[in-house]
Amino acid sequence: MIIDFSAELCYQTARSGGKGGQNVNKVETMVEVRWAVAASALFDAELKDRIRLRLAKQINKEGILLVKCSETRSQLENKAIATSKIIALVNKAIKVPTKRKVTKIPKALIEKRLENKKLNSEKKANRRNDFE
Repeated sequence: MIIDFSAELCYQTARSGGKGGQNVNKVETMVEVRWAVAASALFDAELKDRIRLRLAKQINKEGILLVKCSETRSQLENKAIATSKIIALVNKAIKVPTKRKVTKIPKALIEKRLENKKLNSEKKANRRNDFE
């Protein structure tokens, strides 16, 4: 279940560091994507709580999830990367993890392991110096 909430995102640009020479000093290529979790109309209260719980470290005190991107020299590419990152982050947070099914180890597998242990033990016992 992938929910596209890109209409609720706010973008802000800033000058980014790194490679680019004069381009870095003149053009605002870094993009910050902000999303107010509580103000979202696409998610119900249960999903919002799950998002707040799972992404607690990335959400600030005002309840805004912030993702920055300054990977490329292009503002449009950084905007696209940041948007995909925040959408993937939220969709991963709302996904309910599947429970592990407890399985029993087959008896044949246990016996095979024990047999291998016995063979290893005999092999190592034969290597010992029996002259003492």
